[in-house]
Amino acid sequence: MSKLKILKNTLDYHDELIESLKKPKEANLYLHVAMEEYQEDGDAEALLVALRNIAEAKGGMAKLAKKTHLNRQSLYHVLSKKGNPTLDTFGLILKSLGYKLAIQPEEKRKAG
Repeated sequence: MSKLKILKNTLDYHDELIESLKKPKEANLYLHVAMEEYQEDGDAEALLVALRNIAEAKGGMAKLAKKTHLNRQSLYHVLSKKGNPTLDTFGLILKSLGYKLAIQPEEKRKAG
């Protein structure tokens, strides 16, 4: 089988991911896992990429830009792997995607 035929017959993972994130339960779980990972390692990259993927699944950056009243280029930058949004911007993006920022006590892990 040729490389072209293999590529043609293989689903692009990103497209499949975006399609699955159109389901609210999938998107909620995906974002929850990304937030948990951020809490564990402090690396915001996966969290920002998760938000960008959810935004894409919910209509794209242009739609998110309209909801947040931020320009599309700024959103791409803020939600990039090297993005560093302010708390206000982060909250605005979450709200526009149908989420809210909440504080809860950290669960203590039992020893042994």
